[in-house]
Amino acid sequence: MPLIPAFHEVRFPTGIAFGSSGGPERRTEIVTLGSGNERRNARWADARRRYDAGYGVRSLADLDQVIQFFEERRGRLFGFRWRDRMDDASAPPGAAIAATDQKLGTGDGETAVFQLVKTYGALHAPYERTIAKPVDGSVLVAIDGASLDPGAFAVDPTTGRVTFSAPPDEGAELTAGFRFDVPVRFDTDHLVVNLAAFEAGEIPSIPIVEIRP
Repeated sequence: MPLIPAFHEVRFPTGIAFGSSGGPERRTEIVTLGSGNERRNARWADARRRYDAGYGVRSLADLDQVIQFFEERRGRLFGFRWRDRMDDASAPPGAAIAATDQKLGTGDGETAVFQLVKTYGALHAPYERTIAKPVDGSVLVAIDGASLDPGAFAVDPTTGRVTFSAPPDEGAELTAGFRFDVPVRFDTDHLVVNLAAFEAGEIPSIPIVEIRP
């Protein structure tokens, strides 16, 4: 019997996801000293997104979509793609994607494979986020500001790795623009649905959490 992958390359219903709530979470340890001063330590190197899809459910048809999606994912067992409307592109919200949006790396004349990343911040402590689930066909790439023909590179939409047909020259500045999904899973094995409460305006909780690469 063939092995079923632990991640399904399918997107959660976009219309419901757009009405959800959520965002990045970090884990910081804070120790208060006897003097009243405090020391802070980052327990996680990377942020982890959490969402509640319940806020996007507006009808019984939406609820049925979620239940069917939940059952096919077997609850928390299989991961899936999630579209975060506030953060789903290399460019700022509302701006067009360009091949120069994000730094991809610097050529060394030997390396041909580079990982898509998105950088947050600039001056004090910029954070590089690995982009593992780009939208297929959305990736644009440039070398030293000049956009490349799509045939000059290949993108794996399941890992976010960009492979050049020939290793870029040493010192070449590589950039990319793209749209992307967040790899997630349900954060519960039990959906509680009260139809009477739902029709009265109570929204069921449907927790979803990012799977970090």
